[in-house]
Amino acid sequence: MWEKELEKMIEAAYAAEVKIKEIYNTKFDVEIKSDDSPVTLADKTADALIKSMLEKEFPHFGFLTEESKDTGERLSKEDIIIVDPVDGTKEFVNRNGEFTTNIALAHNHEVVVGVINVPMKDVLYYAIKGQGAYRLEKGKDPVRIHVSNKKDHLIAVRSRSFFNEKEQAMMDKHSDMIERIDVYGAALKFCKIAEGMADIQYRFSSNTKEWDVAPGNLLIEEAGGVMVKPDLTRYTYNRVDPYNREGYILANCIENVLL
Repeated sequence: MWEKELEKMIEAAYAAEVKIKEIYNTKFDVEIKSDDSPVTLADKTADALIKSMLEKEFPHFGFLTEESKDTGERLSKEDIIIVDPVDGTKEFVNRNGEFTTNIALAHNHEVVVGVINVPMKDVLYYAIKGQGAYRLEKGKDPVRIHVSNKKDHLIAVRSRSFFNEKEQAMMDKHSDMIERIDVYGAALKFCKIAEGMADIQYRFSSNTKEWDVAPGNLLIEEAGGVMVKPDLTRYTYNRVDPYNREGYILANCIENVLL
C-alpha cells in the first residue's frame, strides 16, 4: 500500500532537485519573509513544481506546503501532501550543501509516506508506514536502515543554524551519556539517527512546522526510533496550527530520551 504515492513523491523530489541545483549555481537573491526566515527562487520554484506534479497525480489530496498560501481547505481532507521544498534555506544560501527537500503524505493525521532528498549528496531517504525506512543512493539499490542499539556513549546531533541554550543545557546535563555532538542542517538530523550514525536530538524551540518534521518522523519510527514531544506524546499532522510549538526529541529508543 502507498507504493504509487511513494513513486510519484520521489519523482517530484528528483524533478525539484534539478531546478534547485540550477539556482544553487547562480547569483540568486534572498528575500526575508514576515517570520524573519529567508526564501529564494529555489524555494518558490521547487514548491510550485512539486505541488503541480502531485496535484496532477492525486487531485483529491489536500496540500500544506511552505511556500503556498494555507487556505485551510486541507483540514477537510483525509489525505494531504506536506512539502518543504528547501528545508534549510540558510544552508542553501551559505552553499554548504546541508539542505533537503521534504515530502510527506499524511492519511487521517498520520504520516504514511515520507521522502527526504538531499540534492547535493545524491542520496534520498524514504519510508512507508509498516514497511521500513530506506536509504537510496543514485545508481544503487535501496538499502534498509535502522537506528543504533546504543544505550550509552551516545552521539547527539543539533541544528547548524537553529540552536538554543535549553538544548545545550540538556546535553550538558547528560554529558555522562553523550559522547559527542555532531552538527547538521535541515532534516539531515533525522536521517543520521535513522541510519544509526547518531542517537539523539533535542529541539526545544517552537518555530518548526509540520513540513520540517513530517517525513523525518516516519523515517525515524520506521527505522526503529522515536520522535516525541517533551511530554512523551506524539505529533499528529494536518493540524489547524502547523507549528510544532512544544518542540520534540528524537532518539534511537524511548529509554534514551533522557528527560
